Amino acid sequence: MTREIVNPLNKPTPVLSPAVKIENLVYTAGQVGVNPETGELAGSGIQEQTRQVMENIKLLLEAAGSSMEKIIKCLVFITDMKDFQAMNEVYKSYFEKDPPARSCVEVAALANPELIVEIEAIAII
Repeated sequence: MTREIVNPLNKPTPVLSPAVKIENLVYTAGQVGVNPETGELAGSGIQEQTRQVMENIKLLLEAAGSSMEKIIKCLVFITDMKDFQAMNEVYKSYFEKDPPARSCVEVAALANPELIVEIEAIAII
């Protein structure tokens, strides 16, 4: 089994791999609404953060040789289920055809109190 860490910006990461590529699959770590190039939060709202999360996932998948169209499963964590519809508007814009399987759970908090959404993905290559 071939295992490869995917880190397209080659920035140090705290005790995790941004994504791991194994054979013909890529697993992303949970992505949050922080721009990986600047380290800045994309905004305080669910739609701004969701858009940044999806762009982060897209960056990782492309670096691994995959794409958004090849995602087979996502897991969404949000801090307030009342934000589901607004998050979903942005989320579904990334999947025009045949969206992946998805779970969405409300969590008490994420790693930083300003973060309100985190998404991880599994895709084929």
